[in-house]
Amino acid sequence: MKKRIAIGTFILFLIPLGWWINKWFAPFAQPELTPGETRTYREETNDAKSNNNPTTNPPVSYKIEPFVSNMNVPWSIVFTSSDRMLVTERPGMIREVVNGKLNPNPLITFPEVSTTDEEGLMGMAIDPNYDETTAIYVCLAYPKNNELYDKVVRLIDNGTSLTVDRIIIDDIPAAHFHAGCRLKFGPDNNLYITTGDATDKQRAQDTSSLAGKILRIHPDGTVPQDNPFPDSPVFSYGHRNPQGIDWHPLTRELYSSEHGPTVFDGPAGGDEINHIVSGKNYGWPLVSHENNKEGLTAPLTTFTPAEAPASGMFYTGNVFPQFTNDFFVGLLKGEGVMRIRFSTAQPDIIEEIEKLPIDVGRVREVVQGPDGLIYFSTSNRDGRGTVRTGDDHIYRLVPRTNERSITEKDI
Repeated sequence: MKKRIAIGTFILFLIPLGWWINKWFAPFAQPELTPGETRTYREETNDAKSNNNPTTNPPVSYKIEPFVSNMNVPWSIVFTSSDRMLVTERPGMIREVVNGKLNPNPLITFPEVSTTDEEGLMGMAIDPNYDETTAIYVCLAYPKNNELYDKVVRLIDNGTSLTVDRIIIDDIPAAHFHAGCRLKFGPDNNLYITTGDATDKQRAQDTSSLAGKILRIHPDGTVPQDNPFPDSPVFSYGHRNPQGIDWHPLTRELYSSEHGPTVFDGPAGGDEINHIVSGKNYGWPLVSHENNKEGLTAPLTTFTPAEAPASGMFYTGNVFPQFTNDFFVGLLKGEGVMRIRFSTAQPDIIEEIEKLPIDVGRVREVVQGPDGLIYFSTSNRDGRGTVRTGDDHIYRLVPRTNERSITEKDI
């Protein structure tokens, strides 16, 4: 435990140093993407049109509006119905929002959760058969035998409370930093779990360890027979700290967002967007940034200075036709929301990246609501952000009308 405290203190000392290195000395530095800027990475030809946005509807201008205020580091958001949202707060609570009103009482609190630094109650996903099972899955970090671990717990939603049903998977190495813990069900109805390297980067290359991986299991915790490593939940490896995953609506290809080094374990920056394929090695810590070696899978793009991508969501709604099938990522260090368009004809090609013109501070989660709107949460109370009035918030993008919102001037 003393060793982990010392490591945590050392990392906290290096964070401001990393900022300066990132700004002035990082050898891989690129021009920062500014809010409102769009970068086009290739022009489509008639022979390879992606048809990523098949709609012919004109784009819809948007503004942001506050949806919920006064939350405590909201980490993950799910909808159980058209008017009911559940939110994990990193200190260990699951909160309920009904018709835009926050229930003052948590539906459940996890007293064992560790929340010293980046870890806590994190990812959440609802069962694909939620209407029948009312099952909800959450991932949290907790201490055991003087070490930290992540576990995924299945809950039963009773409407007015949540009760623990069972532990689905346990003993995932965790730490105060790089704890991973994003949950999402795939098109195959299996549960995918991101795990960080738990500040022991060599574990990411060890396929017998659950650290530094993307895991794939059945909803009951058993291992699918077609996983790439026999009797193992490991789906891909060589990851530092992935925290965003989702599947392209048209191609069904899996993409992820991942945090790059932070000085103590490599040159600052190098955040990644990856195309995830079963059994592939994504290189950490053997390579990072623009470096690569034979046999390793390179990122589709990297970001230096760091943006700290913290989530990932493909938009499938029709409220904003210009965003259909685009990938949205919350940015912590980059303070905002990024939109990425992938080619459907060539899944390893990024066609366009935009940083939305918003100013709300650090952003963690981005999700699509049943109403087709885009919801995102701030993380300004996490100890690294500048706290603003009413933080933390959940905001949403809504079509612009003649009414003026308090943040409309920022868009």
